[in-house]
Amino acid sequence: MKLRYITFLFVFSSIFLITASAFSSTNLTGAGATFPTSLYSKWADSYQKKMGAKINYQGIGSSAGIKQIIANTVDFAASDIPLTEQQLLKNNLFQFPTVIGGIVLAINIPGIKSAQLILDGKVLGDIYLGKIKKWNHPEIIALNPEIKMILPDQDIAVVRRADGSGTTFVFTHYLSKKNPEWKAKIGEGSNINWPIGLGGKGNDGVAAFVQRVPGSIGYVEYSYAKQNSLAYTRLLSTNNQSVTPNLTSFESAAKDVDWTHSFAQDLTDQKGDNSWPITAATFILIKKTPKKTNDRRIDVLKFFDWAYRYGAKEAHDLDYATLPDSVINQIRKAWETQL
Repeated sequence: MKLRYITFLFVFSSIFLITASAFSSTNLTGAGATFPTSLYSKWADSYQKKMGAKINYQGIGSSAGIKQIIANTVDFAASDIPLTEQQLLKNNLFQFPTVIGGIVLAINIPGIKSAQLILDGKVLGDIYLGKIKKWNHPEIIALNPEIKMILPDQDIAVVRRADGSGTTFVFTHYLSKKNPEWKAKIGEGSNINWPIGLGGKGNDGVAAFVQRVPGSIGYVEYSYAKQNSLAYTRLLSTNNQSVTPNLTSFESAAKDVDWTHSFAQDLTDQKGDNSWPITAATFILIKKTPKKTNDRRIDVLKFFDWAYRYGAKEAHDLDYATLPDSVINQIRKAWETQL
């Protein structure tokens, strides 16, 4: 059934969302990606204070979130894995992006500070294959001649996700682009057969391992590295330029992407001297047609419409890049025409 009143909803929302008397008792549940958990929690808190509606979001991993929305046990799911048109059709789902963020390599190497160490996709893949075992390996030194004297003769402790993860999907997708052996032997996916590594649950679990284990390296969403005061590396871009992860380099990776035909865009290894190589959008999934009773999709869309309108500062404060206005307008149009 089309949501015929949705156009009215979004014309009205600019007034509705700032009217104190418009408080709602609606409680919504969402689950999925840990990548945007800190932001969704912040948005939910602000939305409840402004609107009175409670949003309960649990960061349980993209794979688990997808399972829950398919099973109709949550009102919305979040995933860093963009589903294909076939997957969306099969499971009666609609998907749209919310924000853009970066996956960084957090490290715990004595004497090495943030953005001091440079890696590239080939070396990174060899580290996660177990081929490069020491921090003073010749290939790492070749990328870091200025700090070669302080790179320790220390074993590399590899940390990765233990659960089904969209962050893992994006990370392994990048490795598959840059390291042919990784692509041939391991490939990409949300839950792969890791050749080595300590497994942490969620971005917070990986960050905790890196924090505790000297000589370690792990991939986490940028805000988790910052929140846990972890050092992180630079990476070489596809233009062979050294790039530091930050809001500007995430935005650079997304600036030339064409969202017109599909919201499922790959932002990894984009052109541009300052484009962070492991950038990704994160997505919301809702049912395309409602249950027979109590259609709560309107309440989900109210929340994310509010976030698009008023949540940019909170997103930027947590180092997530917001979508271009043109893309947000496309999303609202898709809500009107496809739901």
